[in-house]
Amino acid sequence: MEEQQRRALRRGRARLVAALRVEPLWDPLEQRGLFTRPMLEELQSAGSRGEQARQLIIDLETRGKQAFPAFLSILRDTGQGNLAEMLIQECESRPVPPQLPDLRPVELELREEKQWCGVFLANSSMGVAAGIPLTVGKRSLIVMCPCQDYEMKADPCGHCLILNNVNFSSESGLSTREGSDIDCEKLERRFKALRFTVLTRRDLKAQEMVLELLKLSRQDHSALDCCIVVILSHGCQTSHIQFPGGVYGTDGKPIPIEKIVNYFNGSSCPSLRGKPKLFFIQACGGEQRDQGFLVDCDSPEEEAPGGSLESDATPFRVSSDSVDEPDAIASLPTPSDILVSYSTFPGFVSWREKLSGSWYVETLDSVLEQYAHLEDLLSMLVRVAHAVSAKGRYKQIPGCFNFLRKKFFFMC
Repeated sequence: MEEQQRRALRRGRARLVAALRVEPLWDPLEQRGLFTRPMLEELQSAGSRGEQARQLIIDLETRGKQAFPAFLSILRDTGQGNLAEMLIQECESRPVPPQLPDLRPVELELREEKQWCGVFLANSSMGVAAGIPLTVGKRSLIVMCPCQDYEMKADPCGHCLILNNVNFSSESGLSTREGSDIDCEKLERRFKALRFTVLTRRDLKAQEMVLELLKLSRQDHSALDCCIVVILSHGCQTSHIQFPGGVYGTDGKPIPIEKIVNYFNGSSCPSLRGKPKLFFIQACGGEQRDQGFLVDCDSPEEEAPGGSLESDATPFRVSSDSVDEPDAIASLPTPSDILVSYSTFPGFVSWREKLSGSWYVETLDSVLEQYAHLEDLLSMLVRVAHAVSAKGRYKQIPGCFNFLRKKFFFMC
């Protein structure tokens, strides 16, 4: 959908939520190919008519170029032409440029034990966790930008669940993940230092992992600002719509990443609506080994994989148990405020050292230690990708699927 059409939907959302009759829309939305039946069933379970209308408009923004005119046609066909005309007017109107704030002399506040200050607008009642660094003399100043960042004021910030699978059943055919406990200990310390309450569970079967995830998603997060899920396990490719890959329980049964993310979307976890939900996945995305390509630089080469270096790869297998696999493609998660960080590109292996842990977690921990008090999460993940991509003779490149609406800064 084009940006102008998205803006029209956003500006008209309040009126649509108040007046839209959603019941006549379901069948035409499916017939026009805008939504699948499972997606519509999830929308229908969003709650009241107003909640259904709100979620429909939000999800409609993620559809293709033909979604907007098709939606206008459906509105007319269902006797809601006045709403269609309203959207057309919003689409044709030019966006009003935002008014600049009334700038007045700034007030400098020196933060304890740090060589930088926060610069706040004197007439602004909104404070932000971080902003744009400027250097004045020997001190660094941070210019605060209201409304650009997620609010992170709660203490603790939120819950962090770490699922660490090391030992797998002999029937699974999966090897012991030596070095994973090192990864787990690093992340436990790091997220506790970043003011999260951390719960670690080790060596869980697939269904036990699902129960832990459901337990977390069903908690009341109203007083918290964020939620983090970390999974350390063997991984594989799997069927998906939005989020690729799957992770294995110790019994060798896969759980699609998409299914895990779905437990925390806006419909399934209302108390996390509008709040950042972060997923960090240390697992292979497949069996391919990336040998990289030549570049015009003389970066030192590490030794080829061997000795203590292992991968978390397992073959792409279709589960004989019909419980998990259908849920991997059942519905598209509500995408807002979600970030999934993968240790490797889909389809490729992820490397792990027996003595020092995985390349991805080791680098992530180091980057968070150095930059979490200065940079937003996406900037730090770029640093992680750059550092990991320079390792080894076989290559690895972490990446993420980002559906965050604002910048995310940890509270340090």
